Amino acid sequence: MGFRASRFRSLALAVLAVISFSTLLGVTSAQAQWLKAESRNFIVYSDGNERALREYVQDLETFDWVLRVWTGRPVEEAAARRLPIYLLSGRSDMRQVFPTISDTVAGVYVPSTEDVFAVALRGEEDDYVFHEYAHHFFLQNFSGVTFPSWLSEGLAEYYMTVEIRPGSIQLGSHNPWRASSLFQGPWPPLEDLLSKRMGQIRRADHQANYYSVAWLLTHWFLSDETRRPWLDVYLADVRSGGDPAEAMERATGQNLNQLTQTLRTYARGGIRFSRIDNIAPQVEITVTRLPRSADDLLLLGQRIKIGVAEDQIDNTLAMVRRAAARHPGDPLALLVLGHAELHMGDPVEGERLLVQLLEIEPQNVEALQFMASARMMQAEERPDDARVLLNQARGFLARAYAVDPDNYLTLYHNAKSREGAATYPNDNDLETWIQAFTLAPQLPAVRLGFAAALIQADQREAAIALLTPLANAPHGGDAADIALALIETARSGGEAPPPEALEAPVEPDMPPPGPSEEPASPDTPTP
Repeated sequence: MGFRASRFRSLALAVLAVISFSTLLGVTSAQAQWLKAESRNFIVYSDGNERALREYVQDLETFDWVLRVWTGRPVEEAAARRLPIYLLSGRSDMRQVFPTISDTVAGVYVPSTEDVFAVALRGEEDDYVFHEYAHHFFLQNFSGVTFPSWLSEGLAEYYMTVEIRPGSIQLGSHNPWRASSLFQGPWPPLEDLLSKRMGQIRRADHQANYYSVAWLLTHWFLSDETRRPWLDVYLADVRSGGDPAEAMERATGQNLNQLTQTLRTYARGGIRFSRIDNIAPQVEITVTRLPRSADDLLLLGQRIKIGVAEDQIDNTLAMVRRAAARHPGDPLALLVLGHAELHMGDPVEGERLLVQLLEIEPQNVEALQFMASARMMQAEERPDDARVLLNQARGFLARAYAVDPDNYLTLYHNAKSREGAATYPNDNDLETWIQAFTLAPQLPAVRLGFAAALIQADQREAAIALLTPLANAPHGGDAADIALALIETARSGGEAPPPEALEAPVEPDMPPPGPSEEPASPDTPTP
């Protein structure tokens, strides 16, 4: 990863130079113009250098190609939905999206209802982004496959250390921080690793090594052609109901104590890697410059989509109002302020602003979606008017669908607007859910809503299959618990819960940072 890191460090120095010069002119760094780069699988926003941005997007596309080659997916296949990534210049930009985020976090993946996106600091190693994109890729392309929590993290850790060079691609290297922690702290017992999500492990020092041991076990399987089939045997055993610990012992022929010692010996013996020629295609990348309003409002708009904590509402709303006031009549300012008012301020004013925007841009999909969402919320608050309000919501959604029929949020809202109907779910409702899920299988809200519809339609086995990956998701949080409860409902023949029982807070995925001390060599003997 060295050549990529040095390239972005050089870019970071260049950015600092521009900031210093701009300060002399009385211009703040927040006023650097944002660029938007679009490729086959990604939309990347950055306020940095265009050439570096193009190189970054090409690296992302090459990483996607690597994942397709190693997992057997068609390399020419484009993603059902391109992943937006916000490439940020510093911690202040990160706090525009996540006000209370730790200084140690360099990248975050957010599967929120209103957007599925990632943010990353420019100038950092790409491991964080590659880790999160690996999660995204496996959920997108293997949405019906259940990966145990340890393997889900292990795969992300295994693929994130890919080294992309002009002539070759290397897979299987170690992340220095992860390798170091294997020799600096106690491992979680393999029984816990195999059967629990990281958040379910009680000891903090065991949690700290969860990622490292998951990576090591995954690497041990994937680095040897003899052991790879053992992993398939293990997964088949677990998916058929086998106990995770016993399934591992059956697959490897070792009890867990023996396997632990095998892994310790493997870690001390040096890490093997694979190398292939870099024949990834050069992709077409289109770069456009966003309006000046993006400097003030682009990242705040993403904060609102995630959902603002109660103690941050007043401050966030004030920030958005001040920022929008600097750009009167600007479409992005109208969109972000209108959205903020709907959620946190004056809903009437929010609708007025969105209507004003739709007069300027009648095909603004986000504005149409926000208007539909507002009508759906009003229908919950005013049940006597619900039928009229939901019809209005579906009118906005029909307009959004006509502009972009492959937008998961339009499909999701349309399916949700039908949940209380006497004929729900009919065949058209289920087809709408299928389309939404195909576009955003990473989104817990889509998976839960679709599963509840399948239970209502008495397609219980299909609902269980849909829910099981979420129930095992390493960062599933409350959504994973709801999925487990729905699985029990499906198995017991019970009725699907009301829609409000399926709501769960957004759980951003933040890979834990490595230890603060210098990383040890992976060949360092275990203490």
